[in-house]
Amino acid sequence: MQLKTFKQGEVIFREGDSGDCMYEVYTGKVGIVAAFGTSEQKLLAEYYSDHYFGEMGLLEKAPRSATAVAMADNTTVALITEDSFGEFFKKNPANVLAILQQMSRNLRKRTNEYVSVCRDIKEASEKEVKQ
Repeated sequence: MQLKTFKQGEVIFREGDSGDCMYEVYTGKVGIVAAFGTSEQKLLAEYYSDHYFGEMGLLEKAPRSATAVAMADNTTVALITEDSFGEFFKKNPANVLAILQQMSRNLRKRTNEYVSVCRDIKEASEKEVKQ
């Protein structure tokens, strides 16, 4: 696996880039940001050592859904490419469970956020109808 080190504020990948690898955080902190650099910018997640990100792009071979940014100096990540993916899991089978658990937590969080927004919209529209 190839290691790369980033300074705080450096972009690791951008929303829309091709998803040809995933990453493991070795040191530092990585932020996953939607609409990076715009007034609509939103921090979706923060990852520290032993966390993974970018797996959706690699697994789906789809464009990146958000931007990954180093949030601390000397943030070091390992690139896990499609070619090294199988070997990575053979050497550390526990990583499969760790990635699946992280993906499940992320999905649960996004689902809860979505339900909350839907509830807010429903309540606002009901107030409007009553007026």
